[in-house]
Amino acid sequence: MRTLKYALLGMLNKQDMTGYELMKLFEGALAEFWSVKHSQIYPELKRLTEEGMVTYTVEISGNVLEKKIYSITELGKQDFMNWLSQPHKMKATPKEEFRLQLFYSSALDIERQIYILEDQLKQHQDRLEYLKKSQLEFGEVPKKGTYEFSDYLVLLGAIKREEGMCDWLNECINMCKEN
Repeated sequence: MRTLKYALLGMLNKQDMTGYELMKLFEGALAEFWSVKHSQIYPELKRLTEEGMVTYTVEISGNVLEKKIYSITELGKQDFMNWLSQPHKMKATPKEEFRLQLFYSSALDIERQIYILEDQLKQHQDRLEYLKKSQLEFGEVPKKGTYEFSDYLVLLGAIKREEGMCDWLNECINMCKEN
């Protein structure tokens, strides 16, 4: 399964974009649940073009600078909509270095265990604050059936994830501090 393929097709299904604009979306709206290296985007766009899922036009900017503006084709839309409408099995638990560290943290003294837990809590609180600010930018829940509504649902999931992480970390810290 080439999930990057569907991430790109989904973005292009919303609007035509350059490779740079696609990368910016991975650094922004998608960063809370999907990451990709810059070096992966252009080879995938090339492959999608070769498969007839995507096409592009070249636009001249200034005197010499060429930029490709990518568009989804009918074939790409069909493939994307087929993928989008299918239920997907839950993936295996992702690797989390912090949980691995915590799993072995009994080798540390309790003060150090608390320190690493509190440090992790601070990071998640900061992320939660950022997400809640992003939620405020919506003002209200967007209209169903819009891209903004789907974006809002994903943002809500990220907020709930961070709230759960903060609750869990606070509980761990309290357990470590109990006699």
